[in-house]
Amino acid sequence: MQNANDLGRSSTVLEQNSTLIAVIEMSLSSWLVAGIVPGLDRHPLKKLGADEDALLRLLHHWREEAANVGHAITRIAVGFEAGRDGFWLARWLRARGVEAFVIHSTSVAVPREHRRAKTDRLDTEHLKRALLG
Repeated sequence: MQNANDLGRSSTVLEQNSTLIAVIEMSLSSWLVAGIVPGLDRHPLKKLGADEDALLRLLHHWREEAANVGHAITRIAVGFEAGRDGFWLARWLRARGVEAFVIHSTSVAVPREHRRAKTDRLDTEHLKRALLG
């Protein structure tokens, strides 16, 4: 039996041709934003200062890029790890019509067998996988 309040499941279907997906690797002074933009062959990656207005402008710019290649974006979903800054940003984005998902760092699967590379670029790839999962 399914639980109606199961926060591990999304009640909204992912429409890949109309959903812009972005993940943020946050640090104290800068944010690395990676996106999956419908209609673009590349996965854009942009480093920003820790500025929520710049983030919103970037998301709208990516939405315009998708519209220019014929994909009307009806949903923007952003995910990032819970941390020092996570929850205020989620509330701020949701107030502006952006779906925000705060991901607990232990729910991001990483290989544990041996030492691994640890860069912000690799972390954004792990976050994309966690958000889409």
